[in-house]
Formats: sequence, structure tokens, C-alpha cells
Amino acid sequence: MYRFYRRCAEADVPELQRLATTVEVWWPQILAFLQAGITNAGSEGTIDCGAYDFRNPNNQRLRTRCATTRKARGHLNAR
Repeated sequence: MYRFYRRCAEADVPELQRLATTVEVWWPQILAFLQAGITNAGSEGTIDCGAYDFRNPNNQRLRTRCATTRKARGHLNAR
């Protein structure tokens, strides 16, 4: 990480400095993903993309639940 931060600082490019700041702020969450391999992308995608498709909140809730528990129900091959 030191090399990454040093290169971003030495590059003197505002976008790289902002990237380094973002990585530093989000590092605990990034590390948790790298160690566990678990993300909330399924629920986020379902909520963001599907939020406008359902007029019935119960259907939206069921779709989100289905997308986020698929791995636990054995429908995805765990690595």
C-alpha cells in the first residue's frame, strides 16, 4: 500500500491523488471483500435496477431477498 500511495503522490495528477484518498477511506471495506469474497452487489443491483419496475413493495422485497440469498440456498457454486 505504501508504494501505491507514494506513486499516486509522486505522479502529481489530481485524479490519482483522489483515487488514493478514496482507497484509503474505503480500505476496511475493500479488505473485508478481499478476505471474505462477499459483497452486497446483488442487493444493490436489484434495488437500483429494479426499484422502478415494481409497484408492489412485497414483490420488490421478495426479488431482493431472492437475489441476496441465492448463494446460501446453494444456487451458486462457491469457490
